[in-house]
Amino acid sequence: MTTGVLPAGPVRAVIIDLDGTMVDTAGDFHAAINAMLGALGATPDMPSEEVVGYVGKGSENLVRRVLDARLPPAQANSRFAEGLEAYQRAYIAINGQHVNVYDGVREGLAALRDMGIALACVTNKPHDFTQPLLAQLGLNTYFDLVYPGDAFQYRKPDPYPMLRVAEAFGVAPAEIVAIGDSENDARAARAAGMRVLAVPYGYNHGQPIQGAGADAIVDTLFAAAELIRPYAEPHNAVSAASN
Repeated sequence: MTTGVLPAGPVRAVIIDLDGTMVDTAGDFHAAINAMLGALGATPDMPSEEVVGYVGKGSENLVRRVLDARLPPAQANSRFAEGLEAYQRAYIAINGQHVNVYDGVREGLAALRDMGIALACVTNKPHDFTQPLLAQLGLNTYFDLVYPGDAFQYRKPDPYPMLRVAEAFGVAPAEIVAIGDSENDARAARAAGMRVLAVPYGYNHGQPIQGAGADAIVDTLFAAAELIRPYAEPHNAVSAASN
């Protein structure tokens, strides 16, 4: 079921988020965070629902939120670097062990590719976590361009990485549709002048996606592709800037 309407206009490129949009990675986050807490000597008892509520603004924010919730303020600050290192070490070892590709993702990506639309994945997940996961799941082959969270100085909800996609593809922001599961995705796309679709099954910091400001909410990525189809204009030229 789709609620809302995608504003009319040509669509030559689509930007898709990773965590909570294409892949359910809550299990990996949960395991890595509790491994980090154990390495710091804290009780590794953080439930998955709490961890997921902190996801969406990058690893540094996730670790800081967890430490703030589990340690006294002075310790949370002084042990942040140690905690981030422990988290990253644990996540690299765990990456992809507790994940599932959401229903309709592969079908949606295939449909968009068949339309000749240029595809980019923009995520706040770091490069060392993003590229192996996409390759392991066989999703990397769908994308012309992948910008992880450490590709630039700024990350979502800042529009900068979204605008860099438009530049790399050589298309106007208004010709791009962004698909995500959170307010971060919607804010970044809106600020970049792009249309926005949201999926309702992701994380969004524990808040209902209906308040994120998307043009429409779609049940699956395949439903998003079908909503885009009437406006699709083939555009397979990706500039050297994307390599």
